[in-house]
Amino acid sequence: MDKRTNGPRRSPANGVQRLLLVLALLAAGLLLVLPLTMIFAQVAAGGWALLIENLSADYLHHAFGLTLLATLVTIPVNLAFGLAFAWCVTHYRFRGRRLMLALIDIPYATSPVVAGLCYLLLYGAESVVGQWFSDRDIQLMFAWPGIIMVTIFVTSPYVARLLIPLMQTQGNEEEQAALLLGASGWQIFRKVSLPRIRWALLYGVMITNARAVGEFGAVSVVSGATLNQTMTLPLLVEQLNNDYKTAAAFTAAAILALMAVLTLILKSWLERRVQVRQGARRA
Repeated sequence: MDKRTNGPRRSPANGVQRLLLVLALLAAGLLLVLPLTMIFAQVAAGGWALLIENLSADYLHHAFGLTLLATLVTIPVNLAFGLAFAWCVTHYRFRGRRLMLALIDIPYATSPVVAGLCYLLLYGAESVVGQWFSDRDIQLMFAWPGIIMVTIFVTSPYVARLLIPLMQTQGNEEEQAALLLGASGWQIFRKVSLPRIRWALLYGVMITNARAVGEFGAVSVVSGATLNQTMTLPLLVEQLNNDYKTAAAFTAAAILALMAVLTLILKSWLERRVQVRQGARRA
């Protein structure tokens, strides 16, 4: 009897799968986990006294507040825009629909720096539009309104692009049935449409929040990066690092990292809730 036939054989596919798993874990550790760990390690290396001093700095408070302001304004604007856009292109057929679907992808295809430059040319003080606002003592560029404008632009597709395929898959039969039963438009949206897309909406909010908090390219063009005036947390990290204030830079970076981790936790929780609900429906 051939001894090679004795005992279980190891499938070559299992060895390849294990190798790919090890490589994936190694890549995740080197590219994702290690940088975050290094940020918090650098902050801890300075000691509590230096950490408290950096956290008490006025420029850090102002940068955090401006970042929070831009994010809090961006989320509801893009939530309303994304919902209206997705509803329009999935529930109605009209001329120019495909063009609208193509236009929503412009922020994906455009470099944030180029987007910031376009806003600067359009709304800057030397443009016709910018001059009109300037005559009325309204400054858009190199001020917080410009930061909010470009942040809204770069994050505008996220909610819409999550809702469009979901709405297309679900169809609108339930909304039509509710309409035939005499429900108003608001009742249809609140009791029929919203429950079916609420988790996708929340997921879109999480992604929009993550991008808005960390946006650098477009904001750097239109803000002017003035300390205690138009500097967000990502801009502050770069500025402190350029000024060789390493401990302060890592402290600001740690705040950004904590916000990212919190967003990731909420995202994972939402995904788990969606999976549980889908499993309950199938059962």
